[in-house]
Amino acid sequence: MLGPHVPSLADLDMLVAIGELGSLGRVAQRLGVSQQAVSLRVRAMERQVGAPLVERSARGSRLTQTGRIVAGWAAEVLAAAARLDAGIASLRSETARHLDVAASLTIAEYLLPRWLIALRESQEAPGRVTTDVGLSAVNSEAVLALVRAGTVPLGFIETPEVPTDLRTLAIGHDTLRVAVAPAHPWARLGRPVTAAELAATPLITREEGSGTRRALEFFLAEASRTSGRPLTLAPPRLELSSTASVRTAIVTGVAPGVLSSLALADDLALGRLVTVEVTGIDLTRTLHAVWRTGDTPPPGPARDLVAIAAKG
Repeated sequence: MLGPHVPSLADLDMLVAIGELGSLGRVAQRLGVSQQAVSLRVRAMERQVGAPLVERSARGSRLTQTGRIVAGWAAEVLAAAARLDAGIASLRSETARHLDVAASLTIAEYLLPRWLIALRESQEAPGRVTTDVGLSAVNSEAVLALVRAGTVPLGFIETPEVPTDLRTLAIGHDTLRVAVAPAHPWARLGRPVTAAELAATPLITREEGSGTRRALEFFLAEASRTSGRPLTLAPPRLELSSTASVRTAIVTGVAPGVLSSLALADDLALGRLVTVEVTGIDLTRTLHAVWRTGDTPPPGPARDLVAIAAKG
């Protein structure tokens, strides 16, 4: 839970606007409220944070040093909130112009919201028709099944194997990382873990059919062919159905896990997890867009979304 000193998103947005516009009056105009209301909200936020955030003068208003620091943090929070908004909108869209998309869970959680924001912004020009995107967030195996059945015209997968019965386009790359809790013995090993050690260790993993698990199995098979030594993934210590639950289980220290570097970024930054290097195996995978027929994705918003994804 957040502490009592964290302002609301609306107040953080107001603080960033003060830094940009330099005037409480102009901020009030942007927000459609009175200048007095903005002034009162600033004072309330300063009491909540416990420090002065805005300096007022006859020439306008500017952020204090503390205000600039908080506004910098706020910009990151507001960007994350925009991604969340785009993702939620994709889950509940019901309007006439509609694109159904299926995406593997890592892509759906960490990449697709940013693509949806870019798609929305590209359609804001006068005369452009906006598109609401309906999202099915499932594992990669289920994404392929939905595309094959024609349930969705477009899918995004993270498995390294490219299906031969569907059309595909590489849109980027992702790296799997071995993660452990700071107290786990591997965190103090002082050397990389070998591919054989990784394969022999019961891991905390996603369920069968997930892109991350299939990718790890594929990479071990590739390492086996290269080394001439059979490497088979040991039965998992825990098998969980979401990336978040895998991360939480790894933090407890019961076993290592292998996840996308995208999924691990926050826990690594906060020191809840550390990564362990692995030798004898390449854990880089290619992300793909998939559709049923044609040399290019279906015309219209599906093709636009793939183009945005391919740009990164």
